[in-house]
Amino acid sequence: MLVTVPKESKIGETRVALTPEGAFALVGRGHEVWVEHGAGVGSALSDLDYESAGARMVATADAWSGELVLKVKEPVAAEYPRLTNATLFTFLHLAANEPLARALIAADTTALSLDTVQLEDGSLPLLAPMSAVAGNLATLAGAYHLLSSQGGRGILLAGAPGVPGGAVVVIGAGIAGAHAIDQAVRLGARVTVLDLSRARLDAVVEQHGDAVTAIESTPEAVAQAVADADLVIGAVLVPGRPAPKVVTRAMVDAMRPGSVLVDIAIDQGGCFEDSRPTTHAEPTYKVGDAVFYCVANMPGAVGATATAALTTATLPYVLALADGVEAAMAEDSALAKGLNVSDGLLRHPAVVEALPQLAG
Repeated sequence: MLVTVPKESKIGETRVALTPEGAFALVGRGHEVWVEHGAGVGSALSDLDYESAGARMVATADAWSGELVLKVKEPVAAEYPRLTNATLFTFLHLAANEPLARALIAADTTALSLDTVQLEDGSLPLLAPMSAVAGNLATLAGAYHLLSSQGGRGILLAGAPGVPGGAVVVIGAGIAGAHAIDQAVRLGARVTVLDLSRARLDAVVEQHGDAVTAIESTPEAVAQAVADADLVIGAVLVPGRPAPKVVTRAMVDAMRPGSVLVDIAIDQGGCFEDSRPTTHAEPTYKVGDAVFYCVANMPGAVGATATAALTTATLPYVLALADGVEAAMAEDSALAKGLNVSDGLLRHPAVVEALPQLAG
């Protein structure tokens, strides 16, 4: 099979969907691998690295011509004309992106989304490494934008002698939330975590003890916690569905001026009422007197680390798809759940529910 890897075009995106080691593995199984010139530069991977692994370096058009096209982020509007009836394997987040869903349907693309590949226990093995990276980055980004020079409250999350650490609220204790909590605790912040799951909250308390306050999430509890926060991190995820809006504008207006909100769920539409996607070039905007950080590809800030983590998880699935898409999905129920579009139809139940106007 011809496997191709376009260079990511989303603003600030530095990751690449396949490493030279992955190309070597594919070539070793008899597949042909084409990689767009410069695709790995943001992850400290050179064209020569790929060529040494047996890949061919090609122009943009050729990088979209494969039978299996590998990306990290969803195609942007300028790339829609490049979509074909090939198989596309990438993060899609279709529930929050009707234009892309329409483009995939029109192109007759077989589209599998990394974020809906799901094991029997409900875990998301391909989203998990990026959630971990995003969770760690969320706390660091929030800490940075709390600086007075960035329009924040002038709060140091670690505190100072005789001064308590900043107040961090994490909404959602899944993988992204758990890593945000870990980072905030390490920095010395005062951490409150809210989640609907008592089991997740108990796990957080077991790990961090008195360093965190764990509260079952209700609108009233969220409102109270947010009002007292210096930094709010939204890490709410419902696989394949738009993120629920858990922080309202009224809650934001009740916060102290210069408070910061980081929305990790922005790829799924965001979990704050006033969230809208931003870029690494312009990561923040003001909502009243609060600072919102809603970068839609947060792990792109650490391309080398993020690419290594992502491709370690995706390579077994890539190898299986290259050997035969239909057979791979038939043999692996987790991979089959990654199917979002095929034969001009939406296939994932949650995406169909989110976009009923496109259901065929």
